[in-house]
Amino acid sequence: MAAQYDAHLTGHVLDECTGEHLPYVNVQVKGTNIGTVTDESGHYLLQDLPIGHQTILFSYVGYETLELPVNMEADRTIELKATIHEVSQQLNGVVVTANRYATKRQEAATIVNVMSPKLFETTAVACMAEAMSFQPGLRVENSCSNCGKTDLRINGLQGQYTQILMDSRPVFSSMASVYGLEQVPAAMIDRIEVVRGGGSAMYGANAIAGVVNIITKEPVRNFINISNSTHINEHAGYDIHTDLNASVMSENRKIGAYLFASHRTRSPYDRDLDGYSEVPQLRATTAGTRLFFKTSAYSKLTAEYHHTTDYRRGGNLIELEPHKADIAEQLRHNIDAGSLAFDWYSQDNRHFLSAYSAMQHIGRESYFGTAQDLNAYGRSSDLTSNTGLQYRFSYPCGAAQGDLTVGAEYNYNGLHDQMLGYNRDIVQNVHVVGAYAQNEWKTEQWSVLAGARVEKHNFLRQPVVAPRATFRYTPLSGLVLRAGYSSGYRAPQAYDEDLHVAAVGGNVSLITLDPNLKPEYSHSATLSADWYHSFGPCELNLTAEGFYTYLQDVFFLREEGSDAAGNILFTRTNAHGAWVGGLNIEGKLSCQLSTVNFQLSAGYTFQQSRYTVPLQWSAAVPAQTRMLRTPDNYGYLLFDIVPVRNFTVSINGKATGSMIVPHLAGYVAQDQETVTPSFWDLGIRLAYDLHLYKHYCLCLSAGVKNVLDQYQRDLDKGPLRDAGYIYGITTPRTWFVGLALKI
Repeated sequence: MAAQYDAHLTGHVLDECTGEHLPYVNVQVKGTNIGTVTDESGHYLLQDLPIGHQTILFSYVGYETLELPVNMEADRTIELKATIHEVSQQLNGVVVTANRYATKRQEAATIVNVMSPKLFETTAVACMAEAMSFQPGLRVENSCSNCGKTDLRINGLQGQYTQILMDSRPVFSSMASVYGLEQVPAAMIDRIEVVRGGGSAMYGANAIAGVVNIITKEPVRNFINISNSTHINEHAGYDIHTDLNASVMSENRKIGAYLFASHRTRSPYDRDLDGYSEVPQLRATTAGTRLFFKTSAYSKLTAEYHHTTDYRRGGNLIELEPHKADIAEQLRHNIDAGSLAFDWYSQDNRHFLSAYSAMQHIGRESYFGTAQDLNAYGRSSDLTSNTGLQYRFSYPCGAAQGDLTVGAEYNYNGLHDQMLGYNRDIVQNVHVVGAYAQNEWKTEQWSVLAGARVEKHNFLRQPVVAPRATFRYTPLSGLVLRAGYSSGYRAPQAYDEDLHVAAVGGNVSLITLDPNLKPEYSHSATLSADWYHSFGPCELNLTAEGFYTYLQDVFFLREEGSDAAGNILFTRTNAHGAWVGGLNIEGKLSCQLSTVNFQLSAGYTFQQSRYTVPLQWSAAVPAQTRMLRTPDNYGYLLFDIVPVRNFTVSINGKATGSMIVPHLAGYVAQDQETVTPSFWDLGIRLAYDLHLYKHYCLCLSAGVKNVLDQYQRDLDKGPLRDAGYIYGITTPRTWFVGLALKI
């Protein structure tokens, strides 16, 4: 991997506070693929390193990354000892979503929030959907009591305005986004990076509200983890998920494989005991791998593949075939997804080149029907691909460092969605060719970034230009001020809601597109202050972020009545405009004391989502400017404390303010709007780590979700209910126990 100069490096890594040797710390030569991890005794050995001045990186989860210089000489072994500092909040970790390349969080052009596996563990979540609300400006809600469709909203905008990425690739199509948040198990996720605000200049259409980048786990050392979590609710309903993770590395660390498998099974939940589910039955299995091969000290080939099967069924008479039920929504998904990437960088760390391709195919069998309708069966096929090339040139520019990034991408989505009994046969082929360029000039005190993306969408006559500009300034040590502007768009092929057909009043609701539907354009601005401060053994981070987005020709769903078969018809059309504005506030505090350690995180969002002209979605309700299903206030709380060694108490909470929810006629006499109450979702988890042998660990946990049992009280009952009239907390009070073996 390097020239054979017999230049070797050895040493150990210690914890700064305890003085103990740390096993499995990543040790890497900066700017190369040469690296290793410390052994069980905390020692390491790197052989045949490039001679000359090198920088050695020491990184470990929960610790601050340390960089130490060393001068490697031929035919000599040098000892380099390192002491690293524990930082529970990971305030200055490396992120990739802000600029499409790795940069420190404090130096990123925009604020990037990071969700780590520790968050998934302390909140006892089974999938990505359950964890997303523990971030400021993010909220997940269930919008269908039959199939459990979830919707992620960032800064008050619906899920269709958010671009979801898998390892930085936009392979989440309209169909994938309908149930995708529940189909990504926590077992395969290394971290989730969230950028609030417009990101279309970097990632293309639909990145108007923000970008969610799901980064899958890479192999780092040899290990096996097995875990199980069993949840039981008041009606003896269950939700059981089991995960198996393993990492395998070759002795020279040139080849590595991370293997993951997850299985989840959940019984249906009927809150009001009317025979109709509020939470659907679910069976889901995911298995896959991520591999890498270091082709040289300065190049790397990475591949990822996973397969998911997902079955969900809601309504009544769930044990029967769907067409024998009064209401049934049943779906079977078979999902295959994979990616391949080749990364190369020069020895002087000035040139970086990446070529990549990613694909995802979804096969779906569905039934959306009422009144024992044999015509409600459907079949869908969806193929999404993303192929691109990216080049970055890093160069000195006076006192600043310049980074020029250019790239080109081709995105394809082919959708065929059939429900022939309803005379519905959608064939949609989307071709998008895009190119982008941006340049960032930065020092430790300030940075300026300017760039743009040009895309040609086959549904639009003219190319779309999405510019982006950001400014970062650090007037004082630890204080980071940022300002940014970006624009974006959504093309008029928006079939995302139509891929989920809801049952209403004994019939189904269908969506059609206005033949004159125009694209939707956005303009977004953000202004933020980010403050970091350490005092004694404690670290503090306070963030305030103001945001504003204006939408031109905003998409709007309008009820049109019924067809001859009794189906309720909606039309997606353009409204004049809309705006979303507000403030995100977040605070993080962590203290590593001699007798007790604790971490506290809290976030609050105040916002308003309004149409510029009052709109009327139904003739039975008055026109208004407020967007539906969008509270003006919401927030979260996380508190972890380690009162004694190896024992952790975790408390979490999510608050949702009042909002307006549409209630379609059926169980109620006519369409109406309901002002919902506020909700507070409180959970607690106790965990104890039992060390068995060396670094083998058995983790025991138990807790309660939704301790206060706050759940929607005014549920519709019977076959005439509106399946979309569901809001608030998605699970009842639930007890759980967990067991994890880490080897």
